[in-house]
Order: sequence, then C-alpha cells, then structure tokens
Amino acid sequence: MQPASHSTLTRRQTTLITVALMLSIALAALDALVVGTAMPTIVGSLGGVSLYSWLVAVYLLTSTTTVPVYGRLADMYGRKPIFLFGIGLFLVGSALCGLSQSMPQLIAFRAIQGLGAGAVQPIAMTIIGDIFSVEQRAKMQGLFSGVWGISSFVGPPLGGLIVATLSWHWIFYVNLPIGIVALAFIVLFYRERVEHHARPVDVTGVLLLTGGITALLLALQETGQTEGLSCLTLALLYASAASLLGVFIWGQGHSDDPMVPLDLFRRPVIGIGYLVGFLAGLAQFGVGTYVPLFIQGPMLGTALTVGTVTAPTSIGWPIGSVVSGRFILRVGYKRVMLAGVAAISIGAGCLLFLTSDTPLLVLAAVNGVIGLGLGLSATPIIIAIQNAVAWKQRGVATALNQFSRTMGGAVGVALMGSLLNAGLAARLASASALVGQPDPHGLINDLLDPAARLALSPAVANALRAALAVSLNNLFFVAVGAGLLALLATLFLFPDGSVEEHGRKIPPPT
Repeated sequence: MQPASHSTLTRRQTTLITVALMLSIALAALDALVVGTAMPTIVGSLGGVSLYSWLVAVYLLTSTTTVPVYGRLADMYGRKPIFLFGIGLFLVGSALCGLSQSMPQLIAFRAIQGLGAGAVQPIAMTIIGDIFSVEQRAKMQGLFSGVWGISSFVGPPLGGLIVATLSWHWIFYVNLPIGIVALAFIVLFYRERVEHHARPVDVTGVLLLTGGITALLLALQETGQTEGLSCLTLALLYASAASLLGVFIWGQGHSDDPMVPLDLFRRPVIGIGYLVGFLAGLAQFGVGTYVPLFIQGPMLGTALTVGTVTAPTSIGWPIGSVVSGRFILRVGYKRVMLAGVAAISIGAGCLLFLTSDTPLLVLAAVNGVIGLGLGLSATPIIIAIQNAVAWKQRGVATALNQFSRTMGGAVGVALMGSLLNAGLAARLASASALVGQPDPHGLINDLLDPAARLALSPAVANALRAALAVSLNNLFFVAVGAGLLALLATLFLFPDGSVEEHGRKIPPPT
C-alpha cells in the first residue's frame, strides 16, 4: 500500500479533506460534550444509579477494543472505507440510544455506538498524519482544536437546553445531521490511492482482548460491593482477565503479523507516550464522568448548570492544544508534556476539596485548568508517536494511542464506580435521617431529578447530598494519583531530545 503524500494533493483537495475531517471530529466532540452533560438526568429518569458508570465504561470498552482492529484495517485497505463504516455504525448506535426506555437498553446501545466510535477519531488523526508534514501538523492542531473549541461552547449548553426543553432522548439525535453531512463530505471529497494487500485479521486476538478487558471491568465494578458478586466469583473474574490478556499478549509477541505490534512499546518515545496517555485518560474520563454527578447531586444543579460549569474543561483542551502546537518545535515534546500533566494533577487535586457550597465559578476554573492540561499533554504525544514510525505503521500506532487513552478511561471509570457504590452504600446506611426509608439508595435518583427532588424533605435531601458528596470526593484521589504517576513517567522516563520525523530530523530546540 502506498501512502497518499501530502505533496500530491492540490490546495483545493487539501481544503475539502480538512473540512471533512473537521466535521468528523465535531461529531465525536459534540457527542462527548452533550451526552456527558445529560448523564445525571438520564440516571434520574431511568433509575439505577449503581449502573451509572456503565454508561461510560461500556462505550469506552467497545470503542477501545476495536481501535487496534480499525487501525490494522486502515493500513490494509485504506483509511476511507473503514472511516465511513465507523461513522455509519456510530450513527446507528446514536439513533438506538435515543429510542432507549431503560438503563440496560441504553447501555447496550451505547456499546453499539462505541463500536463505531472506535474508528472515527483515531483514523481521522491518521489521515491528518498522512496529508500534513510534521511542521504543518503542529500548526494545524490549532485549526482542528478550534473544532473542539466551538463544540465546547455549543455542546454543554446545547445538551442542557435539549434536556430542559425536550427530553434527554434528543441529545443522541443531535449526532444524526452532523454525521450525515460528514459522511457526504468524505464520500465526495476524500480520495486515496491504495494498493490492497490482503492480510488476515486476528479474530482470536480481538476476542481475547475484548474478553479480558470485559472481565477486568466487571471485576473492578463489583469489587467492594456489599451486595455484589461473591469473593469466589470476583476471584474468577480477575483470574479470567489476567489469563485472557496474558494469552493475548503472548500471542501478539509470537505472531509474524501481530494486530498490536509489541515492538512499538519498546521504543521509549512510543511506550512512555502510551503510558502517559493511559494515565491522562484515567484522569480525564474519571473527572468528566463524576464531576457532573457532583454538580447535579450535592450542588443541586440542573443539566444547564452541568453544561455551564463543565464547559471550561472542553474549552481549555483546544487552548492547550494550540499552545502546545506552537511550543513543540521550540522546546521539544517533553517540556510541553510536563506542563500538561502538571496542570492535570493540580486541577484534580483541587477537586479533593470540593463541597456542596463551593462556588460554581471556582469549580468552572478548576475544570478549565484540567482541560488545559489535557490539551497540552495530548498533542505532543500523538505527534511524537506518528513521527517515530513509518507510514505503514502510522495507522496502528495512532490507533494504539487512542486505545491507551480510552483504556485508561474505561479502567478509571469502572474503578471509581465501584468505589462510589461501596462508599455510598455505607454512608446511606449510617445516615440517621434515612433510617426507616425503604430504599435509601433509590432516593439518589430523586436527588438527581430536579423535579423529583422537590418532594424530598429537607432532612432527607441534606443526608443524601452529604453522603453523595463525601463518596464522590474520595473518587478524585484516583484521578490525582493518575496525574502524579503521569508526571513522574514524563519527568524520569520520557526521553529528552529534538523533534524528529521518520527519515529526517527537525532542528533541535534552542
């Protein structure tokens, strides 16, 4: 297969392809921002706060385990057909999510949505790597980050407005017109020259990876539950996860044509980049999943409040990405990454002191610091990884970067969900105001519903708020730990040196 060199594209072709990619990235951005805003309302409407984390975890699971497959297929058959398939499946899942009438249904359809999402962002970033040089990529990050910036202003308030005026079902329908336009643009304007080389897809490897991660997430979710699985069942789940993932790694290491080339992980720039991405993803999705719950629960907010207060996270990301793109060529990857993971750690640390009386403006500022750190750290990682490999490995290398970040998010959300359920059960049982209540845990659903919470007595509402606040506070220790580990990994393990592109060197930083 021969790459579509950026030098062979006309200016018009490059512009039209760029527009198509911007629309595709907007699709993923708006979904993340709009759905995240409405999640507490969804749980309040459908019930099942104990399943809250699975709305995120199952999406991350399916979008994570399919990423290496899509990366391999994109290298085998070209970026375009795999990209179109991913967007189409994502739209089908979105439509089904909007039709959901129960939490199990919604979780199942989120899984389908994730199966499509696994192709969208990583292949979009791969195409960017194909058609732009390293200098152009660093500058173009500002343009593509602008998509996130616009989505950040529009997405959270739009999600809150839709929930307030229509219903949460409609937040999934927002994806449909954007996705249809993106599909049309890609079909009409993106051309690539591909020499097809048939290579087998490792179906066994996919099943081992999916099974191992699923067992791990189930075990993490149920650990510490007072009414969860038995100790023997938990032990079997952990043993199954270790066995399946161990066999997967062994198989990839002994394969002549592995789905996940393990030799990539042995290169410090790539291996440590994946590790930092994993830890940053853990903090990113952990904070993004549970801060909205704090706002709409202990702080008595609404979906509009959630959208307003969490928007700075998404706004800070593109700002950090723009700044990062400008400074990478000047000071190198490592210094920019250090600034990013330090900001993530500081922002997550501030969440440890969050209370129901914390001013919303303060929480919004903290979210902005975290978003800035995510943007500063993500850009140097992806550019460093793409520049360290040849074209034929760029698809899988880029996909594995997305894999590591979303895998960190899936593990973090499941782990924090287990801690939340265990802590919440203990505190609800010990609250004197809730003695005699038939279902204290179910009352959390009423607290999250702005209409239903009006029927709660002040004593009961305050007890629920206090129990949920303390339980959520303890979760943020996980995000802080991930941020500090990422800081240490970048400081002591990530190599110093100049920015390099495969086959040539960029002048070293001054």
